[in-house]
Amino acid sequence: MVDVAVVGAGPNGLAAALVMARAGLDVHVYEAGATIGGGTRTTELIEPGHLHDICSAVHPMALASPFFRSFDLADRVELRVPEVQHGAPLDVGGAALAFQSLERTAAELGADGPAYKRLMGPILEHVEGVVDLTSNQLLRVPRDPLGAIRFGLATFDQGTPLWNRRFCEEAAPALITGVMAHAVSALPSLSATGAGLLLGVLAHSGGWAVPVGGSASITNAMAEDLMAHGGTIHTDQRVDSLDQVRPARAILLDVAPPTLARLGGAEIPGRYRKALETFRFGNAACKVDFILSGPVPWKAAGLAKAGTVHVGGSRASIAEAENQVASGKHPANPYVLVSQPSVVDPTRAPAGHQILWTYCHVPAGSDVDMAEAVTARIENYAPGFRDVVVASKTTTAADLSAYNENYVGGDFSAGRVDVRGLLKRPVVSTVPWRTPVKGVYLCSSSTPPGPGVTGMPGYHAAKHALKDIFQKQVPGLGLRL
Repeated sequence: MVDVAVVGAGPNGLAAALVMARAGLDVHVYEAGATIGGGTRTTELIEPGHLHDICSAVHPMALASPFFRSFDLADRVELRVPEVQHGAPLDVGGAALAFQSLERTAAELGADGPAYKRLMGPILEHVEGVVDLTSNQLLRVPRDPLGAIRFGLATFDQGTPLWNRRFCEEAAPALITGVMAHAVSALPSLSATGAGLLLGVLAHSGGWAVPVGGSASITNAMAEDLMAHGGTIHTDQRVDSLDQVRPARAILLDVAPPTLARLGGAEIPGRYRKALETFRFGNAACKVDFILSGPVPWKAAGLAKAGTVHVGGSRASIAEAENQVASGKHPANPYVLVSQPSVVDPTRAPAGHQILWTYCHVPAGSDVDMAEAVTARIENYAPGFRDVVVASKTTTAADLSAYNENYVGGDFSAGRVDVRGLLKRPVVSTVPWRTPVKGVYLCSSSTPPGPGVTGMPGYHAAKHALKDIFQKQVPGLGLRL
């Protein structure tokens, strides 16, 4: 009898497997794909020798996630932090730049620098408490109440139509809004603001890390540790029923809620099944990968050193593009999230070439190729960009959905990121990772704390499975969660 079966070898499935294996249990991981990684795969997508991250590329949580910190990820993977964490080119000229130093960032934001510092400073002072708060499900008393209050106040400050009241110029609002837009949500909103402020403050603490060699380095390190503790990984092994991995005593599923309903069949009680089948997914992304003959020719020089660039212009322009997506439209001038891993990692492409990772938001299920809109948007702030493009490849939202069953409709967040979606993920419960089927746990990003490469959904599911099934505590990770 196998002790533990884990379905899905993304970062959350591997985190769950790793915790269980370190507890001395016999763990088998089943991955439908030919390679592990889920949202952290890296591949030669366009031409040999050019390494592209298929989904996640920059990792604000790599140095902040309680799981990854306890796993000593920074000692296992070379994580490089760029000089400029993220930036936003402005329609009025120049760019807003976020440095790891809050003071330097504020100093270069002009008249709104002091207001930006007053917004982010109190959160930065309580960054450990804020990370703890946002690494769990929300139905929990925070360990740092003052940090939670300050984070909440800042969220309300920037999450309502009054979000401009503290600012008088374009740079600081554009810088903040570019990060908020990661949430694929209408703007302004409380959920997008909370996510944006968390990411924003992490830029000023540990930084937005880029893994050398690609995001696959993270899950490869996790797999190595899992196998060193006796775990086994089976690739090209699609699981279509819970019975396929029985008689495992515990089954942990890194899958979307509808997939859990399908795998469980008649074992899933009616009310819980309805919650799984009606789980709300959000809008999606159209991704465009590029091979370049040189760096992006940004007009604003500071952007050449940025690991991430949020292309969208002013706060109002970014919000307009995101609100069009929320209403089911494809923006003519989309917000484009750009990752420049070659800025800190020259191993991604042969000498003289660079790779560029981009996406824009689109309605769920879209099969529209947004490559021209993305290229034009970048060209607007980087004249001559078209001239340095060697090759490109588009992955539509429909393609993303086909690539990863967890990305329903192309939603790489594995669930809508709004207040309701954060509370009901997939059900309202103090232990949402535990399912009504004995021994079966959900550990995907469709459970708290939600999207992002954190390993935390897997950790939480494993913690409860250890306690419920094996009467064991979490071993050797030192997490106090």
